[in-house]
Amino acid sequence: MPNYSACGIDCDNCKFQVEQNCKGCKLSKGKVFWGECDLYNCNSAKSQEHCGQCKQFPCDKLKEWASSQNPERIDNLRNL
Repeated sequence: MPNYSACGIDCDNCKFQVEQNCKGCKLSKGKVFWGECDLYNCNSAKSQEHCGQCKQFPCDKLKEWASSQNPERIDNLRNL
């Protein structure tokens, strides 16, 4: 089973795992290499494992992030 982030990125296949030594949002509790992740914090506050479990899925914030990078993240969450 893939190691998905809260927003649906497959961390095991993410270039930043090697380039930035990123462990993913779940292992770093939302404090990833580029800063603090709003989507992780949102899921954590709702006691959800990932955005796909949210009643508002896919929310505007997730759509915005998916449109700029990793557009497959929404499909990944739908498949969970």
